[in-house]
Amino acid sequence: MLNTPEGFRSGFAALVGRPNVGKSTLLNKLVGQKVAIMSDKPQTTRHKIHSVLTRNEAQIVFLDTPGIHKPKHKLGEYMVDVALGALREVDVVLFLVEATDDPGAGDKYIAEQLKEIKTPIFLMINKIDLIKKEEVLEKISRYKDLLPFAELIPVSAIDGENVDRLIQTIIKYLPEGPQYYPTDMITDRPERFIMAEIIREKVLHLTSEEIPHSVAVVVEQIQERNNGVVALNAVIFTERESQKAILIGKGGQMLKEVGRRAREEIENLLGSKVYLELWVKVKKDWRNKMADLRNLGFSQEE
Repeated sequence: MLNTPEGFRSGFAALVGRPNVGKSTLLNKLVGQKVAIMSDKPQTTRHKIHSVLTRNEAQIVFLDTPGIHKPKHKLGEYMVDVALGALREVDVVLFLVEATDDPGAGDKYIAEQLKEIKTPIFLMINKIDLIKKEEVLEKISRYKDLLPFAELIPVSAIDGENVDRLIQTIIKYLPEGPQYYPTDMITDRPERFIMAEIIREKVLHLTSEEIPHSVAVVVEQIQERNNGVVALNAVIFTERESQKAILIGKGGQMLKEVGRRAREEIENLLGSKVYLELWVKVKKDWRNKMADLRNLGFSQEE
């Protein structure tokens, strides 16, 4: 633990909600830097990611969790277990819903999972930039009866509206405590993990249908060369030969574009030139095999 001034507050806040309600976008806005990948595909986040916001008076450790949903395979079960498990180790739960939707089956399912939680739960109405100002109160009224919420806060993860108000409100709920992470640290995930997620994000952006959900990425080798270039070897795993063919593309064009976009972002992350070599391999039905899930980094110990 680090030395902290008297009255310093610290604690943990978990973001939960249906897939694709903007949890990762909000997380990046809260900490002021991209730490979680973003996509319009559901279930983009698969791991629990600790992201850190440190201010003079407090430190908030945010947990971005996989979207809570009814799982269809062992990977889905793992993701939901991670999300629900996170709720047992936090001081505040941020339940995100969309301003553009009314409460649906997914929101009600999550509310049921949260009923036994003693932790203060904030209702976060996200994407208020997409509705008229006069509709915000109406949207809050439609959601507020799902649970006895401690706070009701409309936000826009895209333009940052009410994000600072949210931060100040969270701090009020935190106990006095130590600073867990150094001031300049924004995530507990290693660079290898972040680089693999960047590659997966580019796959999500460039592919459709079943491809995004069937993909896992592992950075197998990182080597810094004498000329300062960082050489990376990464493998994109998918479940079927037909998916592999789509990922490679005609003449290798799809894989080249994934690599080009990923390389540019990884260079910004590392602050150095990057040589990125990508391979695509088939690991049949990996989402339903516990051994494969463990080998690909999906572990309850994370």
